[in-house]
Amino acid sequence: MTKQFLVFQHIPWEGPGRHLIRSAKERKMRLEIVEVWHETIPDIRSYDGLIVLGGSPNVDQENEYPYLKSEKEAIRRVLDEDKPCLGFCLGHQFLAEALGAKIGPNFCRSVGFVQGHLTKDGHSHPLFSGMPRSFPLFKWHAQAVLPPLPKEIEVLVTSADCQVEAISVEGRPHIVGLQFDNHAAAISDVRGWVEGDEKWLSQPPSVDVAALVRDAEKHEAFIREQFELVFSNYIELIS
Repeated sequence: MTKQFLVFQHIPWEGPGRHLIRSAKERKMRLEIVEVWHETIPDIRSYDGLIVLGGSPNVDQENEYPYLKSEKEAIRRVLDEDKPCLGFCLGHQFLAEALGAKIGPNFCRSVGFVQGHLTKDGHSHPLFSGMPRSFPLFKWHAQAVLPPLPKEIEVLVTSADCQVEAISVEGRPHIVGLQFDNHAAAISDVRGWVEGDEKWLSQPPSVDVAALVRDAEKHEAFIREQFELVFSNYIELIS
């Protein structure tokens, strides 16, 4: 049976990404994208679950981005109804905040490719079944989920750039937040992000864009394969 997920997108150039679109199509999942900055959020009860993408806003910028208020309300409804929820980057932070965690500046701006490491909880979580204990992460953020975390939140992945790279909820493995953006690590997506976020990337400390694009080319096939495995695990988990 085809599952239908609502997808919250925050800025024009940061969509679901080629890896996510391909994986969803292969697993017969329909993605209905809502551009939350100008479109009304539909009733989540009509969907099997929710995916929340990344974007430029910070979680506490409701005055600058008024649509964040209704988006947060929708995420809380998803949690209250215990529907599957998968958050990437900003979506991961929204999810963590709704679960009672604090969000704030990370100790560094994390952009590009870093090595992530499964924790004990991550190694036993069904999302990462078949994954190596260490794998590349595509990163694009300056804010992060900050420890200490509420007791029910499990940290699944960590890295030298960010302590909380992935989370889930004890007893609710279908609730997952990923700080990294491996769903959009295809070279065409990375080039679009570089162009779309040029101003932010040029702020000190500036990012070596040419090196970032080379790394994307180097890691593309491997990350695609591993993302397809993780996404397949997620679909099996919620089926």
